[in-house]
Amino acid sequence: MEQVLSNGVPGADGVALHVDDAPLSAVAALDGSGACIARARHLAAGFLTRVRAEHGVVVSQRAVEITQLVVSELVTNAQKYAAGPILLDLRIAGDLVEVQVWDSDPVLPVARAADAGRVGQHGLEIVMALCEGFEAQREPVGKRLTARLALTDAASGRSVPDRR
Repeated sequence: MEQVLSNGVPGADGVALHVDDAPLSAVAALDGSGACIARARHLAAGFLTRVRAEHGVVVSQRAVEITQLVVSELVTNAQKYAAGPILLDLRIAGDLVEVQVWDSDPVLPVARAADAGRVGQHGLEIVMALCEGFEAQREPVGKRLTARLALTDAASGRSVPDRR
């Protein structure tokens, strides 16, 4: 069973935005089941849609899609390698969205060398290629992974291909 943790007012998706003196944020406790990955992606998209609509934060569609991908990769790894619950914490920090995923396994992930012939296990490579910043730290119990992603295409400093 999933729980949503909050001290704010929940939106239609059940996740609260914290709008007092703290940054805009949403926190969800996921149960670690296979369905939690899709739930986490949905929560991330809903969070960014809400901060854009309700608080005027500029968020590109590309940022929403990349955030969903990063959330999916991090939650998938937590679900695969750690037993038990997963905490997902999303927050706006200036022109970035910060994605934090906590799980109970204290082993820090290591990005493997790029290998086009390897099938699978490219998730951390993908995350690190898309992020403005990434860090992994041990917690008293488990670990916390933090990825920082640009909210707009211009903020990332990366060129965006024309999709026409």
